[in-house]
Amino acid sequence: MLTLRILLPQLLKHMKLCTLRNLKKIRLIFMLMVCCMTSSVVFAADYATVLMYHRFGENKYPSTNIRIEQFEAHLNMLGNGDYNVWPLGKIVDHLQQGLNLPDKTVAITIDDAYLSVFTEARPRLKAYSFPYTVFVATQPVDRSQRGYMSWDQIRTLQDEGVQIGSQTRSHPHMHEISIANSKDELKISNERFLEEIGQRPKLFAYPYGEYNLDVIELVKQAGFDAAFGQNSGIAHGYNGFFELPRFAMNEQYGTIDRLQLAIDGLPLKVDQIVPEDVVLNENNNPPNYGFTLAPEIANDRQLRCFNNTYGKLEVNMLGPRAEIRLPGPLAQGRARINCTMPGSDGRWRWFGRQFMIP
Repeated sequence: MLTLRILLPQLLKHMKLCTLRNLKKIRLIFMLMVCCMTSSVVFAADYATVLMYHRFGENKYPSTNIRIEQFEAHLNMLGNGDYNVWPLGKIVDHLQQGLNLPDKTVAITIDDAYLSVFTEARPRLKAYSFPYTVFVATQPVDRSQRGYMSWDQIRTLQDEGVQIGSQTRSHPHMHEISIANSKDELKISNERFLEEIGQRPKLFAYPYGEYNLDVIELVKQAGFDAAFGQNSGIAHGYNGFFELPRFAMNEQYGTIDRLQLAIDGLPLKVDQIVPEDVVLNENNNPPNYGFTLAPEIANDRQLRCFNNTYGKLEVNMLGPRAEIRLPGPLAQGRARINCTMPGSDGRWRWFGRQFMIP
């Protein structure tokens, strides 16, 4: 590889003998010098894509399952493209400390500790030496529930370097239960992790990707470093570390095209989000939804937002402030609003939220 030590003397030599004949050589050497000087920082990033899986090869559950051939195609793309698969905990540490990550850094996460994680995903991930995180709800494991891993199998994963995260005790809809019950879910599961794997997880995944402001506060109080939902987007921490996004991968949404959009994604950084709470009620449904764009993208007017019921939504820009209006209320259950903006090199910026409507 050419280095500055080699290129600089050549540039000086040609400058001393500067003739029309040498101008092209001088320009070429100068361009190579610039490339060498910037190559160490051109891939610096402050974001990462987090993928989420559940079941592997369990075709009876298409909404949470990824077919084996799909998963193998995902691993092949990650293993043979210009991607960097990192442990989720390492990514969170870098983001929280303000340390740079390589561009196109990806984390693999798996929810619920189904048995197919051990029998199907594990050997395939090991073949690529990919790190990954498994979020575990302790009660199904304690009860030796059919279709789930055992504590022995979870300890095997841990011994192999897999990070174990928490997903409560019984995997409830946390925003629907009392604060006292939510505290117990976190407390009891943490105790079980200490008893079974010798440590309390640092990372948390909200069951079903559902939470409210009270739940977020309880997760912080329970000592977790970060928490993840099931809303699409690129993780960066600009607006905090307890509503971090992940791209869900299943049979329908696990195509190679969607995977590539996700792992090539760029962050759409926003803050001052309203409504602050993602659980809506009859008084704020439809929500007056809005947020403020980060300074580096504040002048971009190509923001587009979509909802799974109404399609493309009305977006009004007032300086860096985006106001999104829905034509009607969101239906009961879970609803998503995803916003995108074109980035560089044909890549897309992503920001998504999942709302709950009782």
